[in-house]
Amino acid sequence: MAPIRPEIANMEGAAALPRKNGELVFEAPWQGRAFGLAVGLHQRGGYDWEDFRQRLIAQIQASRCEPGGPGYYEHWLAALERLVLERGLVDRAEFERRVQEYRSGLRDEVF
Repeated sequence: MAPIRPEIANMEGAAALPRKNGELVFEAPWQGRAFGLAVGLHQRGGYDWEDFRQRLIAQIQASRCEPGGPGYYEHWLAALERLVLERGLVDRAEFERRVQEYRSGLRDEVF
């Protein structure tokens, strides 16, 4: 995998990536996969990183008033889902089919 571009690695403020001792922190495997998917789609020209970053910030700010609301990577995933659907990188039917695969256990969460 290519090194993470500075515009991604050095995001600041609400969009800053969770880190511990300078290393990215993922509490569950799906978080690392969501991160990798967003970065990979950007690096392959799916969208401009600033577009994703602005959506992530808006997603985080929209839920600030929700106590116990979603964590960082839940926001990350929601912003990514909206972006790929709006850009037509995946259609709604395919998206819903994949969601059902994970929810039903037909698709392995680890791979």
